[in-house]
Amino acid sequence: MAFENGVKKGVFMNQMVNDFVLNIGTVNGSGSQSANTIILKSLFRMGIPVGGKNVFPSNIQGLPTWFWVRASSKGYTGRRKDADIVVAMNPQTLVEDHKVVKSGGVFIYNTDLKVENLKLRDDVTNYGVPFKTLVDQATTVAKIKKLLTNIVYVGVLAELLEIDDEVLQATLVDQFDGKESVVEPNRKAMGLGRQYVQENFKKSEFPIKVQKMDKTSQKMMIDGNTAGALGLVFGGASFAAWYPITPSSSLVENFMKYSAQLRKTEDGKNKFAVVQAEDEISSICMVLGAGWAGARSFTATSGPGLSLMQEAAGFAYYAEIPSVIWDVQRVGPSTGMPTRTAQGDIMLALHSSHGDTKHPVLLPGSPKECFEFGQAALDLADRLQTLVHVLSDLDIGMNLWMEDDFQYPDKPMDRGKILTEDQINQLNAQGKHYYRYMEVDGDGIPYRTLPGTRHAQAPYLTRGSGHGPKAQYTEKSDEYQDVVDRLVRKWETARTLVPKPEIIGQGKKIGVISYGSASAVMKESIDLLSAQKIEIDVLRIRSIPFNDDVKNFIHNHDRVYVFDLNRDGQMYDLIRLDYPDQWQKLKSIRHYDGTPVTAESIVEPVLRTEKGL
Repeated sequence: MAFENGVKKGVFMNQMVNDFVLNIGTVNGSGSQSANTIILKSLFRMGIPVGGKNVFPSNIQGLPTWFWVRASSKGYTGRRKDADIVVAMNPQTLVEDHKVVKSGGVFIYNTDLKVENLKLRDDVTNYGVPFKTLVDQATTVAKIKKLLTNIVYVGVLAELLEIDDEVLQATLVDQFDGKESVVEPNRKAMGLGRQYVQENFKKSEFPIKVQKMDKTSQKMMIDGNTAGALGLVFGGASFAAWYPITPSSSLVENFMKYSAQLRKTEDGKNKFAVVQAEDEISSICMVLGAGWAGARSFTATSGPGLSLMQEAAGFAYYAEIPSVIWDVQRVGPSTGMPTRTAQGDIMLALHSSHGDTKHPVLLPGSPKECFEFGQAALDLADRLQTLVHVLSDLDIGMNLWMEDDFQYPDKPMDRGKILTEDQINQLNAQGKHYYRYMEVDGDGIPYRTLPGTRHAQAPYLTRGSGHGPKAQYTEKSDEYQDVVDRLVRKWETARTLVPKPEIIGQGKKIGVISYGSASAVMKESIDLLSAQKIEIDVLRIRSIPFNDDVKNFIHNHDRVYVFDLNRDGQMYDLIRLDYPDQWQKLKSIRHYDGTPVTAESIVEPVLRTEKGL
């Protein structure tokens, strides 16, 4: 059917100020990302807490894409499953997008589209806009009309919501780096959108408005891959090898960008190296070589790449080589949905490789923690002489989050137990001898030397086959068992070194355990459940192995819900394995459709159990 321009009034919701969810449905490759970012950043610059979630396909162009904007004076920035405003620009999804609008909400659609089987709902207000007609007034250049169409809806939304024009214009200029040849046609298209609203709609009837606040000062918008790259730079990483893979590629790209600015010698030479390897197997092997030589080294990948790194991961564990794998998780199995988010790599990372292996895993819940865990992962790798995994995910890694300003690291790097020539001589003077894999301090961690240490006892042969404390080849059962038992003691030491969980609340009967990007909706989940007379405490796991805080949290609650972004409840299973005497208290709740988590994903299953709803 063809649409008529104008407004079909439905039942308006109550007037809302600075509290709404906006969903924009477009076509991938149409240039909508710039338009959506202008809206998001303009609201942020008006002092309104916001979050943005991009749900996009893995092909370059042609398939549907959605961008969610959450504005909330209460600071809720996670995605919601329905929207107060929907802007529908894609004929493929327009009928379904109409269903996403909550009752009393607003549907803004392109009247130039020809769509079958659309019946405009009576419980929402429908705004028809002739976007093609408007963009034809903005330019005669065919190749940029598609791009400018998106900027027209920025103007429409800006006028209806009453976004501050000065802020909007400044954001537009910044988005296009001040290039007037680009800014001017976009400014014209945005103005046409504003003008159409002024001439055809009554803004006073629009149920949602924005007003300037002061809740974003000293904050920034940043994605986790950028934050993680900065954290690795400040954490002292000097070598990276990687094979590009969605959604991790921008982490290494940003590491190169910031290292080029910050890691230079006085005469301008680079103090870092980055190699794009021929595949993930080569990249992790290069990282292990650099770590063995004393460099702080890492690779970035996602699930399929981590699968290829399994054999090398076992070598890192058994040969005890400091190294970091930064895994920005996506949906599997296999290729899965490369541009959708998940937490499905936990088991794979924890037990990477065959045989008996356990690797420390860090679980950042925000870009800020990605920054902080940059140094933490490198410190742990050096201190424990082992491979450390950092498991971010696509939601954290690629979406813009509102964060406090980052603080410069306030503690020195922990290089661990590295012996110099003088220190070996001191040991000898005490009647002791240095052996590479000999335990000294009872923590499971031996001492090591770096290549080039000028002492006869310093060299050793690094091998992935059976070896004893002197790094000599062995297949003697007792010598092999001594080494792998020592690695278990190292694992217990790791419990005392990894980041502790964050606990919100105290004294409730019901607990919720979450991790990773679920942090975005925990505050809202607490408030929504409280409104239903259900009070909860929350423990957010930030690392594996677990420490006593996790055990005590379960012990102190009657029921504990464990929330996973994967089908099989992997964290739920790990907690049951660690605390088998507490398993009856645990209940698994999950969200695994590939979209960023919503508060409803947590609240609804808890309500069903607690109230039988």
